[in-house]
Amino acid sequence: MPVRDESELLASAMESMLAQTLDDFEIVLVDDGSSNETRDAIVAWGERDTRVTVLRQAPLGIVAALEHGRSIARGRYLARMDADDIAHPDRLAIQFDLMELSPGLAGCGCDVEYFPPEVVRDGARRYEAWLNALVSPEQIAASIFVECPLAHPTFFLRSNVVEGVGGYVDRGWPEDYDLVLRLWEAGHRLGKVPSALHYWRERPERLSRTDGRYAPSAFLRCKVHYLRETLLARGRPVVIWGAGPVGKTMARALQAEGTSVEAFVELDPRKIGQEIHGAPVLSPDETLSRYADSGAEGMPLHLAAVGQVGARERILEQLRGAGLSVLQDFVAVA
Repeated sequence: MPVRDESELLASAMESMLAQTLDDFEIVLVDDGSSNETRDAIVAWGERDTRVTVLRQAPLGIVAALEHGRSIARGRYLARMDADDIAHPDRLAIQFDLMELSPGLAGCGCDVEYFPPEVVRDGARRYEAWLNALVSPEQIAASIFVECPLAHPTFFLRSNVVEGVGGYVDRGWPEDYDLVLRLWEAGHRLGKVPSALHYWRERPERLSRTDGRYAPSAFLRCKVHYLRETLLARGRPVVIWGAGPVGKTMARALQAEGTSVEAFVELDPRKIGQEIHGAPVLSPDETLSRYADSGAEGMPLHLAAVGQVGARERILEQLRGAGLSVLQDFVAVA
C-alpha cells in the first residue's frame, strides 16, 4: 500500500485491512515522501500490529513505491490496496481461495463499488458496470485493449509471476494497465471474483484524475505499443470499425508508429465511399466480403473503435457472426 499525505483517509483503509477474515498476511506500507502528519500515522500503524511493515522513501512516485514494497514482500501472493479505499472483510480470503483453486490463473481482481454515492457520476457508474461485467479469463482477455480489465487496487497476483514479467515499470502511461498487458502478452490468464469486495473512493484528488500518465492520450500510447508488439507484429495492417473521433484518433496513433490502415468501416451512408487519412470508408457488408477469402496470413486485424454505448457490442457480434475470432482476427480497442 503506497501512501503519500493521506492521514485523514488512511485510518479507514488500514482498519479494513486489519479486519480481514484471512489473517495470515503482511501489510507493506510504503511512505512515498509524505510531508504532513501522515508520517506519524504510518509509524503508529507499524507499532500497532506486527503484520505491518513500514518503508520510507523520498517522493519518487507510485511505481517506485510499489517496487520498493514488492522488493521486501514475503508472500506467495501480492495484493494491492489504496490508502483511501476500503476493503470488504472477506476480500483477501475469497481471492486467496479462488487462486488456490485455480492453478491456471496468474492473478485475479474482484468487483468494485464506487463511493460515496453522492459524488459518483454517471460516467463512473458506467465504467463500474463495464468492469464488473468482466469475470471469466476469456471475457477479461477479450476486453484487454478497451481499458484495464481489473481495478488496480483489487489486484491479487502470484508473486513469482509478477517477478517473471519484470514487476511494475514506469513508461509514462498507467502502470497497472502496463503490468496487465505484459501478463497477457506472456500468456498468463487472469480471473475475477464476481462480488464487490472493494470500495473504490471517488474524489477529484485521485491520481488517475490529476496525473498525465492516466490521461486518455497515455492510455492510447499504451494500447498502440502493445497492439504493435502482439496482434500487429510483423507489420500486420488494420481495418478500423468506426470512422468517428475514436476511430480517427486510433488510426492516427497507429499510422504514426508505422501501422497501415487499410480501411474504415461505417454504417453512415454519408461517409461510405469517402477517404479518411488515405483509407477508404466501406460498409460492413463490403468489408466482410472483401476479406472473406483472405485466410489467416492475409487478414488484417479488425479494430472495434467506437465510443457509443452498445455500438461496440453490435460490431463485435457482427464480426463473430462472420466467423472471425477475437484476439486473432478482431479486438475491441474502445
